[in-house]
Amino acid sequence: METMNGSLCFPMHDSFNHDVAIRRFCPARVEQEQGEWEEIMNLEVELLSPSENTSNTPHFSASEVDEFVDSFINMEQEDNEDDLINMSLSSAANYEDEIYGGEAADDHKPEMSSISCEDFRVVPEMVPSVEEVSHGVDQGLHLVHLLLACAEAVGCRDTQLADSMLCQIWASANPWGDSLQRVSFCFAMGLKSRLSLLQNINANGTFANGAMDVSLITREEKMEAFQLLYQTTPYIAFGFMAANEAICQAAQGKDCLHVIDLGMERTLQWPSLLRSLASRLEGPPKIRITGLINDQNHSELEASMNSLVQDASSLGISLEFSTISEQVTPSLLTKENLNLREGETLFVNSIMHLHKYVKESRGSLKAILQAIKKLNPTLLTVVEQDANHNGPFFLGRFLESLHYYSAIFDSLEASLPRNSPQRMNIERLHFAEEIRNIVAYEGSDRIERHERADQWRRQLGRAGFQVVGLKSLSQARMMLSVYGCDGYTLACEKGCLLLGWKGRPIMLASAWQVNNASSS
Repeated sequence: METMNGSLCFPMHDSFNHDVAIRRFCPARVEQEQGEWEEIMNLEVELLSPSENTSNTPHFSASEVDEFVDSFINMEQEDNEDDLINMSLSSAANYEDEIYGGEAADDHKPEMSSISCEDFRVVPEMVPSVEEVSHGVDQGLHLVHLLLACAEAVGCRDTQLADSMLCQIWASANPWGDSLQRVSFCFAMGLKSRLSLLQNINANGTFANGAMDVSLITREEKMEAFQLLYQTTPYIAFGFMAANEAICQAAQGKDCLHVIDLGMERTLQWPSLLRSLASRLEGPPKIRITGLINDQNHSELEASMNSLVQDASSLGISLEFSTISEQVTPSLLTKENLNLREGETLFVNSIMHLHKYVKESRGSLKAILQAIKKLNPTLLTVVEQDANHNGPFFLGRFLESLHYYSAIFDSLEASLPRNSPQRMNIERLHFAEEIRNIVAYEGSDRIERHERADQWRRQLGRAGFQVVGLKSLSQARMMLSVYGCDGYTLACEKGCLLLGWKGRPIMLASAWQVNNASSS
C-alpha cells in the first residue's frame, strides 16, 4: 500500500462561509426520517470449483496478526499498517499460488447460483445503546483473529473449520456495535456466502440442491443508501466536485459542451456544474449530457433530468439531456452511436464506473479506454475508490479490503451516532453489498475490482492518455469544512487528488487528456 505523502488534514475553520459551502457542494444535505429495516440482504454468489484437499494451510504468525489488528485500533499508524499488509499479501499470494499452481481463478468457475439469508434484518428498536455494545481492545483483537482464521480456512476449502470459525465470529460481530464489530459482520456475511456455495457444489461445478431462493435489495433501497452516503460523508461529493471543477476549467472559452456520462444512475453531480457554468464571465454555454445507463427502468432518472433541465433554464443555460439504455462496450463508444456533433467540446465522465471493466487480464478495460481515446475528448474525468481489490488471490484481497472498509466504517462512526438508522442503511445497503461482491464472488460476477492510483495511471497511460493536474485542492478543503470532522485527509499525488481517512486513501479523482504524442 502506498502512503499518502504530504497528506493534509483540514479541520473546521471559522473563516469558511459554511452556508456558501453547503449550498455549493451539498445542496441535497437534509435530515432524513428514521425508517424501518425490512428487506433481506441478497447473497448471490459465484465461487471457484473445489479443488483437492491440501494440507498446506496458510498461517499468519501471532505477531503479524497482532500488528494487523493494532492497525484497526489505531488507524493513524499507517506505516505499521503498510508493513503488515505487504507481509500479509505476500503470504497470501505465495499460499494460493501453491494451491492453484498459478492458474487464474476463472479457470475453475462453476455455474452461477444464489442463496438467501435474513441475518442482516434490523429494526430501529433493536438498536442498543452505546453502553450495551461497548467492547474492549481484547475483544477486537480476538474478533480479527477469528476473521483471518476463517478467511484462511475458506481459502483452502476447509469448510468444517470455516464453519467453526464463523460460529465464533457471530458471537462478537454485529451490525449495531462499534465500527470494528460492524465491518466484521459484513465480512463474515461475505465469508458465509462464499462458504455456502462451496458446501453446495458438486465435483463437476454444478450445485447439489439446485437453484436457491434469492432475496434482492431493491434498486430503490440502493439509491436511498447512495443518497444518504452523499449527504452525510464527503466521499461522493468529493468526486463530483473534482470532476466538475476539471470540466469547468477545460470548458473556458467553449460555447457548446457535450458530456458523456458512463454508467449514469442519478443526476446528483450536475446541479453544481450548472451553477458554476452559469456564473462564467463569458456567459453560460450550451450543454448536452448523454447518460449511458444499464437499467432499462429509468423513469425516476428521466424525471430528475426533466427537473434539471428546468433548473438550467432558470440559470440561462440551454441544457439537453438524453440517455442510451445499453451496456458500455467499445462498439457503443462511436461518434455515430453517441450522436457527436461538429463544434462541440467533448467530455467523458466516469464516477466509480470504469473499475467494473477491470478483469484479471484487464483486456476489457483496455478496449474501453481505447474506444474513448478514438472519440478524442477534451477531457476524461475518472473518480474511483483508491484500493487494491482486484488481486487474483482470495486471501490477499480479503486482507486489503478489510483494511479499506475498516477505515470507511471508522469514518462513519465519527460522522453519525452509533444508533443512527442512516448510518446502518449506508452500511447495510451500500458497503455490505460491495464487501460481499469482493469476498464472495469470482469471475464476471465480481465487478467491484477497485484499483490503486498507480494502477490507474499505468492503464490510462498505456491507453494513450496523460494526466491533467487537478487544481481544486482549495475547493476540496472548503467542501470538507462542511462535514465538521477532523479525520478526513487530502493529498495531491502525481496530478491526482486523494481523499482519505486518517491518512488511509479512500477516493481518488483525476482528469486525463489524449496524449497526442502517443501512438494511436
